[in-house]
Amino acid sequence: MVQLRESPADAPDARALLTEYFQSRELGFAHQSIAYTTTFPDTAAFTPPRGVFVIVDDDEGAPVGCGGIRSIPDGPLGPRYEVKHLFLRPETRGRGWGALLMDDLERRARAFGAAELVLDTHHSLEAAAALYSRSGFTAIEPYNDNPNATRWYGKQLRAG
Repeated sequence: MVQLRESPADAPDARALLTEYFQSRELGFAHQSIAYTTTFPDTAAFTPPRGVFVIVDDDEGAPVGCGGIRSIPDGPLGPRYEVKHLFLRPETRGRGWGALLMDDLERRARAFGAAELVLDTHHSLEAAAALYSRSGFTAIEPYNDNPNATRWYGKQLRAG
């Protein structure tokens, strides 16, 4: 059975998954006019209660995915957390594990007192956009200046 576990963002398995994620994004940007900017996460930003980083372990206990949330400045709805570095190895996709990870991250954001969960992404990540939509996210105005992002999404977690 798939397991979700909290991990330091700089743990060896987290670092290996993030390296795969960044390499896949660099390849995805190969045809773009701009280069992908790789930024490994600040471990402190993904340490409770500022945030959390989660590893997805497959049925055999091998790490196959990751994602995290981190606190960012409050938005119009109040405390806000941002989803970052959502990744599943290609061979594991289509099993519903992305939805499990998103649900887990949302639950953790609610526990931290978030009023809103936001994320940015690139338009080339169509499967990710479909996951965000199924998870209740809607398009919002840009909340940051991430050079890798072309789309921004938000989800209200409590009444404003």
